[in-house]
Amino acid sequence: MKVPSPGESIKEVEIATWLVKDGDYVEKDQAIAEVDSDKATLELPAEASGTITLKAEEGDAVAVGAVVCLIDTSAAKPDGKEAPKEEKKVEAPKAETPKAEAPKATEIKTYATGSASPAAKKILAEKGMQASTVSGTGKDGRVTKEDALKAVPSMGTPTGGARGTSRNKMSMLRRKVAERLVEAKNTTAMLTTFNEVDMSAIFALREEYKETFKNKHNVGLGFMSFFTLAVVRALKMYPAVNSMMDGNEMISYDFCDISIAVSGPKGLMVPVIRNAENLSFRGVESEVKRLALRARDGQITVDEMTGGTFTITNGGVFGSMLSTPIINPPQSGILGMHNIVERPVAVNGKVEIRPIMYVALSYDHRIIDGKESVGFLVAVKEALENPTELLMDNDVKKALEM
Repeated sequence: MKVPSPGESIKEVEIATWLVKDGDYVEKDQAIAEVDSDKATLELPAEASGTITLKAEEGDAVAVGAVVCLIDTSAAKPDGKEAPKEEKKVEAPKAETPKAEAPKATEIKTYATGSASPAAKKILAEKGMQASTVSGTGKDGRVTKEDALKAVPSMGTPTGGARGTSRNKMSMLRRKVAERLVEAKNTTAMLTTFNEVDMSAIFALREEYKETFKNKHNVGLGFMSFFTLAVVRALKMYPAVNSMMDGNEMISYDFCDISIAVSGPKGLMVPVIRNAENLSFRGVESEVKRLALRARDGQITVDEMTGGTFTITNGGVFGSMLSTPIINPPQSGILGMHNIVERPVAVNGKVEIRPIMYVALSYDHRIIDGKESVGFLVAVKEALENPTELLMDNDVKKALEM
């Protein structure tokens, strides 16, 4: 069997896990291995039934089209007969072990080399040092109070704790993510602008409608639908943010394919919500749930992660207060969401406690100017702070399809 091509431009994959053992009998279309490409994890099905011989190890990087296993189609399928029972072994009685004689007492010196006086012990304990690390000048090498006072702790001195290390090969997906992040830093003029959002209006809407919404649509009314639709509105107002560079040309899109960064078992994955401009709140939440589940279960495909004109990433689910997200190339912008914290803010001249989220927009300054980037982020802020008017056309029930 040869490695099939998982997608255009992918020339190499990595054997992540063999699901069968060398010499096993496999059925046609049975999943025999999981392979990692630089975009997704895919299952490799058996092309025929027979006895398999593995030709690659787990962790090996193999080229597309390379032979990774052989299947002997002439081998007969096992008939399932029971293996012969092992004869019960009878253990011989254990010989009685003679008791060891008690060790003879030996003479012990009163002060061994490296031992410390009570005063020295106290001083060394305060310094976080051990007596064995200090050269004693007392009788028989005993550490005196003066020795302890003069002793200087070494920052590199082991304290007896665990100091083990491990070395693991990075998966192909993780290596590709690393390459793309470095590429984004090195090839774009990346800049980040920040703002804060009062989430009170969204909190109120979710509190009133989340149960009804979930019961009707079988999906929760989360924050991602509000942010996605706010981004779609802002992209229409500032189309340069929905563009990317191709050599000396700028490509602009009249559609909004929104990439959402999610954490999967193999690392960071960025599936795409296609034509988000045509989706309702229910449509966005359903698509986010579908893609997140597929990413979690390792079923996401290359096509589902290809493309995208703008990215949203939510570090707030992990407790992040603020960050500077890295652009997902070749895109030109990425919006970072963060955790929501009750903070004191000035409202009409008075201090009030409001749920505040800091948001960050990283953008490619080569094609997006400061005026456009700041305007885009302000437009997102306005829509999130006034969703009933700007995202729901003043008809909440219709927008939520109640």
